[in-house]
Amino acid sequence: MTTKADRAVNRTGVYLAVLQLVFTLGWTTYLIYLPKLCADVGIAPSTVILILMMDQGIFTVTDTAMGMAADRISSLVGRLGLFVGILAAISCAAFIALPYVAGTGPGAKVWLIVLIVIWAVTSSALRAPPLTLLGKYRAQPSVPFLAALAMLGYGVAGAVSPYLGVVLRNQDARLPFVLSGAVLLLTALAFSGVERRIAAEAQPARLAPPAKRLGAVPMFLIGSMVLLSLGYQLHFNINSAPFYLRFAKADELQWLMPVFWIGFNIAMFPASIVVKHRGGLIVMGAAGLLGAFAIIAAEIAGSLNVLIVAQFMAGAAWGCMLMSAVSAALAIGETGAEGKVTGLVFSALALATFARMAAVAGGLQKMPDYAPLVHWAPVACWSVAGAGLLVIAASRLQRGMKSA
Repeated sequence: MTTKADRAVNRTGVYLAVLQLVFTLGWTTYLIYLPKLCADVGIAPSTVILILMMDQGIFTVTDTAMGMAADRISSLVGRLGLFVGILAAISCAAFIALPYVAGTGPGAKVWLIVLIVIWAVTSSALRAPPLTLLGKYRAQPSVPFLAALAMLGYGVAGAVSPYLGVVLRNQDARLPFVLSGAVLLLTALAFSGVERRIAAEAQPARLAPPAKRLGAVPMFLIGSMVLLSLGYQLHFNINSAPFYLRFAKADELQWLMPVFWIGFNIAMFPASIVVKHRGGLIVMGAAGLLGAFAIIAAEIAGSLNVLIVAQFMAGAAWGCMLMSAVSAALAIGETGAEGKVTGLVFSALALATFARMAAVAGGLQKMPDYAPLVHWAPVACWSVAGAGLLVIAASRLQRGMKSA
């Protein structure tokens, strides 16, 4: 029977899922239209990838900074909601203004870049800070399920992105930007009410955790997350389409690429049960190794059906990794540093995205000498990080048994 507390927990997760979904769809809209916006103000097409790299460089810094800020200001209920709401308003205003400023012509080149920077900096308030509520106010056993719900929004956005690209390709940019920005702003403004509600329902012991210095484990978690994220970036964004094109036509990719995200969305929830009982590090490690085997299967697949299964498994592994990483970050940061550690996880994702874009900008995947490296690097990233995480998890478990 579902209790009142269970319903409150589920509402929190659903809200975070919607926030991540709307935010990620806004980012997808930005990706679709950025080349046209740049062309309108006279920015060369070759510069678009540099702007996207600039965005990821900003996220690498600001995601951690916003997480740390969330830790500092969340001691007073309502202050975090105000912080997120103000920055969301600035972010959405800058986002909505992009197509209008670009439409004024070449004289707006500098203003377009300024708006992109403002949007990139302030949008970081919509990633780590909302997730810190899970670590600060929710009982630890419920955190993995809530993390899975929150990441579901990210996964659903990934699944629908190919269709969104087809639908919006020939549309005027202004309406999609206005709709995306307005919906995101309304969703973000609801955050303050969510914060107050779950703070009122929280266990008193969760409101004032003892402060202590973070040790080496968080840094190992973040280092592993950089490797896992880089493996995902190289596999999905560079290698997956060529894999499918061995057996399918280009116009079929919009139906095949979401297979990865279907696996991502489905696997997180059963994995959250394992995280609840065994911890996030061990699930991240196991998923890394299983994902490496799935990528190998995709590399050597002899038919489309085998490739689809391999991609489904690779997506499932990535879903387990990301959900477990958020859960582990909130558990490790359960000392008043939930925002900092969660922000570092998102910074790791941004850094890996930056590295993948740099590889694409340099044409690494097209160079005969480096093409095998790009193909097999995801296997190396996931297997090395997975093995290391399992070793750390086993070591922590052994120390816990000795202490007991």
